[in-house]
Amino acid sequence: GKELIARAIHKLSRRSPKPFVAINCGAIPVELIENELFGHERGAYTGSTGARTGLIAAAEGGTLFLDEINSLPALAQVKLLRFLQEGEYRRLGSTKLCRADVRVVAASNRDLKREVDEGRMRSDLYFRLNVLPLTIPPLRERMEDVPLLVKHFCQEFAQKNERPLIELSPQAIKCLMVNDWRGNARELAYVVERSLLLGEGSVLGIGESESPTPPPCAGQTFKDAKAECVASFERRYIEQGLRAFQGNISHAARAAGKNRRAYWELIRKHHINVRQFT
Repeated sequence: GKELIARAIHKLSRRSPKPFVAINCGAIPVELIENELFGHERGAYTGSTGARTGLIAAAEGGTLFLDEINSLPALAQVKLLRFLQEGEYRRLGSTKLCRADVRVVAASNRDLKREVDEGRMRSDLYFRLNVLPLTIPPLRERMEDVPLLVKHFCQEFAQKNERPLIELSPQAIKCLMVNDWRGNARELAYVVERSLLLGEGSVLGIGESESPTPPPCAGQTFKDAKAECVASFERRYIEQGLRAFQGNISHAARAAGKNRRAYWELIRKHHINVRQFT
């Protein structure tokens, strides 16, 4: 994802011995974002009993990664622009200028040019950040990465959940490589982790029937083969979830990251008898 690439840029640069600091601008309340970035002095606002350095100071000499930069409020955009241009800023409640040597990497999953055109982002900030743009293609445009990502996720989640290392079968990998992956690598990671938690044995199949699905015949179109594989994956995944939660649709839907209605629609779509899992 975006942060992984930002970390790679930092690690491969002369700034690698210094801190890498990441912040998701969309995950912090608007009224707190300036405080997070620039810090504050004692008494800057009600309840502030001491001074606090911001993330810019914390990233001194290193890299500051601003994810979802489009969520930055207007006033914070002005202050960030000044920092990018002059290398200086003021803490909240202070008249003293502070300086910092920080590389700023900004990212967004939205079209920032459109954000500018629609008035949600300052054009001068956009052009200041757009010195060296990098476009990360979605996972569906680089499906050759799926086997490598799956291997990485299997190792990571086995260690995280203190479980033996489980591999995915070649047929499972093929099924994963025909998905659209609207949620990109994060969605793939969730699918792999849930499948590892629900699966048994040292080799796990995702989206497979009990017996391996034969390859499509020469007369089968790509669209039909893809639909068949995705349908097989959906049915197997839903059945695994229902089995894990003894037929409790609400719990299975929550574990799958879907709302109960959408999960129920998948059950109806594949004519799954929920009672057999209770």
